[in-house]
Amino acid sequence: MNNGPDIKVNPFHMSVGVLVASYILGEFVIPKYHLAYFFNLFGVLGLIVSVALFITGFTLFKSYEEDPKPNTSTKRLIKTGIYAYTRNPIYLAFVLFFLSMFLVFENVMYFLSALGLAVWLHHWAIKVEEEYLQQNFNEEYDRYKNAVKRWLFF
Repeated sequence: MNNGPDIKVNPFHMSVGVLVASYILGEFVIPKYHLAYFFNLFGVLGLIVSVALFITGFTLFKSYEEDPKPNTSTKRLIKTGIYAYTRNPIYLAFVLFFLSMFLVFENVMYFLSALGLAVWLHHWAIKVEEEYLQQNFNEEYDRYKNAVKRWLFF
């Protein structure tokens, strides 16, 4: 039996599904809006940063022998490395990846998907995880929440 947060859909699976749907709609249904070359380069940088965020967050979970799946139980809070700057680096990587895909490929669906994914992650993944962590790590989690932002800046 799993005693972790009650997250109904794995955020990674949701992100991949949204990525595929965004590609199909953006390439074959919705017109593209061309951006200046500078934005394309900025998007490439964003892709690199998003992959680095994902790998760093995932690797840190594994180094603490924790399961990175969001609906599994946890024995400890990870507060070091990238988790000292953002409480959700993997989710931040997902949203940054979609925004960067928009800048690189000029597919508006990636932008709209980034917004939708951020809202979905915030309400149906992060909030559920936070309730679980609050119940299990009460004061320690309060100190962590006060020291580290949820997304990076807020």
